[in-house]
Amino acid sequence: MQTFAVTLGRGLLGLYFLLPGISKVTGYAGTLDYMALHNIPLPEVLLPITIVLQIGGGLMLIFGLRVGQIALMFAALTLAINLGMHDFWNTYEGVDAGRETQNFVKNLAIFAGLLVMSGAEDLPQHRFFGRG
Repeated sequence: MQTFAVTLGRGLLGLYFLLPGISKVTGYAGTLDYMALHNIPLPEVLLPITIVLQIGGGLMLIFGLRVGQIALMFAALTLAINLGMHDFWNTYEGVDAGRETQNFVKNLAIFAGLLVMSGAEDLPQHRFFGRG
């Protein structure tokens, strides 16, 4: 049961990053605008890097590859995104502070889960295709 829970949790966390990475490709211009609205420096550089990390890292989590390292990378990325993009303490035209607060708190929970996953080296690991 523990192996199933770890595998399912890892897969869901992988999807949590994979799907937004794909949506950033399809909504590239809108994401750039949103980053600029939040005064993110060098959005033209950071957005492609974020896309590669989210899609590549999401797939790696799903398939159980370098889980500890990827979870730590995503923890750092989540914290950076939280502070830069879900800064509910600032006001922006057209941005709902309540929604940003909700996203901020949700991302703290994701951050915590990623920290746990990064330190779960002693938990049984199972890849979707064969034992890991």
